[in-house]
Amino acid sequence: MYKILAVEDSPAILNLIRMSLEDAGYLCVCAEDGVQAADLLEERQFDLVLLDVMLPGIDGFEVCRRIRGNNSKIGIIMLTARSQEMDKVTGLMTGADDYVTKPF
Repeated sequence: MYKILAVEDSPAILNLIRMSLEDAGYLCVCAEDGVQAADLLEERQFDLVLLDVMLPGIDGFEVCRRIRGNNSKIGIIMLTARSQEMDKVTGLMTGADDYVTKPF
């Protein structure tokens, strides 16, 4: 079973992501901020991270940098409301595999 870490500061969106992934047969672990996500990534192995950019504590770009500093194989998809071209470039250059803007 694939393990996915969903990182999102909106409880409603996080719950929707979790329910959708679990309904599709994935194991979903949730984090509501960048610090919690970083801690979970140190404790557990994940196949994929769905990562918001605008997070309290550590932002998604920094979480992405930290992931890539330790693990080049984990998939990272940024799910964010930040839709400007420079944000997309920054996300991909920090190591994200894809950048999807809200609403999705």
